[in-house]
Amino acid sequence: MADRLDQPRQPGLRLRPHYDPEAFGRLSEKIARFLGTARFLVYMTGFVALWVLWNVFAPGSVRFDPYPFIFLTLILSLQASYAAPLILLAQNRQDDRDRVQNEHDRRAAERNQADLEYLTREIAALRMALGEVATRDYIRSELQRLQEDLQEDLQEPQAPAER
Repeated sequence: MADRLDQPRQPGLRLRPHYDPEAFGRLSEKIARFLGTARFLVYMTGFVALWVLWNVFAPGSVRFDPYPFIFLTLILSLQASYAAPLILLAQNRQDDRDRVQNEHDRRAAERNQADLEYLTREIAALRMALGEVATRDYIRSELQRLQEDLQEDLQEPQAPAER
């Protein structure tokens, strides 16, 4: 049966080993976090110092890496050759998380902006509506003016009515 594009592939023999990229990424982040700590620097310094002291001051029969410390250089180079890609992988994963977080923040900011614009329009509409509503002070001033007009009318002598 030919490979069909609308059907998933059947698991079969693979020449390459299969690994979970997400699990590998999490492991690389843990390693990268450890490599960036003071604890790692102290451990590595202690390891190198112990290595050098052992290979300088130990009896000749138990020394395994004489003075130029070629084997120590090889081990440190190997450690650095694995540490650099693991750190880069961890940085790439962090960049991906930052990108997703920035997109989420941008959408939230857009929603907040739309809400703010809506509320601004609503407040403006309320202010316009309040401009058309008689307020307590306006009614009070109109009643006082009416009262003054009535008092003036009562105080003026009335002219005889014409018949």
